Amino acid sequence: MVVVITALIFDFTNGFHDSSNAMATSVATGAFTPKRAVTVAAALNIIGALISTEVAKTISHGMFDDRLIQAAPAMVFAGLAGAILWNLATWLFGLPSSSSHALFGGLIGAVIVAAGIQGVNWGVVVSKIILPAVVAPFVAGTASGLATWVAYKIVPSDEEAYTNKIFKIAQRFSASMVAFSHGTSDGQKTMGVITLVLVAAGYQQAGTGPQWWVVIAAGLAIGLGTYSGGWRIMRTMGRGLVHVDPPQGFASELSSAVAILASSHLGFALSTTHICSGSVVGTGVGRGAKVETATLRKMFIAWVITLPAAAVVGGLTSFVAVKGGIPGLFVVIIALILSSLMIVRRANQNKVDFANVNDANTVVVDK
Repeated sequence: MVVVITALIFDFTNGFHDSSNAMATSVATGAFTPKRAVTVAAALNIIGALISTEVAKTISHGMFDDRLIQAAPAMVFAGLAGAILWNLATWLFGLPSSSSHALFGGLIGAVIVAAGIQGVNWGVVVSKIILPAVVAPFVAGTASGLATWVAYKIVPSDEEAYTNKIFKIAQRFSASMVAFSHGTSDGQKTMGVITLVLVAAGYQQAGTGPQWWVVIAAGLAIGLGTYSGGWRIMRTMGRGLVHVDPPQGFASELSSAVAILASSHLGFALSTTHICSGSVVGTGVGRGAKVETATLRKMFIAWVITLPAAAVVGGLTSFVAVKGGIPGLFVVIIALILSSLMIVRRANQNKVDFANVNDANTVVVDK
């Protein structure tokens, strides 16, 4: 029960951490008001999470060797704790790092400590996670850049106001598609984690998909998280990386949605954050606009270190929770609660919400 609740808490943080993926550019261009954006994104995240389970199957019986995972519940809890802390830390600094890689890193570190390096199916990790993570942002960015270039070539330059109005309407569709696709991808990852625990604990047969209540609970958790609004990261994605006009926003969102939906159908556990960030950069290049290299550098560093950093945290928490038995588990729970409260308290000292999400052009970094 503790692991299931923790998995749903991670799903909630995934929702507010990655809600910017779907709506940041639409909020920045004025296609959606901030409140309407998160409402639409929350609803479509829930619907998307209920549609497919291919990514969930990759995680529940693909990444790890079930025969070697003897302490699965405590181990998975430790991995989730590492992922939650990383999500909150990067949210505090307004950095759009990958919730997916935080989850995978936390779980991989926890499995290695609890079951040994042989407990990880490295072939699946490389083919389904690492290689797509490297390729996807460039593919999405290239597609977005080309779409932006075409858009500005075919629209009349002397009718900018009319063009922006049309593309703002189109953005409502494209942003909604990103929100839906985010649900089909990230919503499933928590389903896979919960299913992994249920199988390891003997409550479900190996090789089966998520149970109906797992699908509904995960969908609601990511939807509620999205509705809470990840305003700090939304500011970075919408204004801190590149100035986005409606045609660029539409091209970026459409490219992201197609890439995420295709990867979900194929069972690739991609990072929606990487895809959407790549699309935003691509649309800036396609327009010939200035890309904020300082922000891009911080994002790139966060991308590179997310998986190994979360693995280290997951490994440490796994050592305490698994090796320490029940007392160790309580130590990790208390540490997770206190650390989370400290991060939230720090964030409230420099609050970003729907009222000021578009005010700044740089990443929100607490001093």
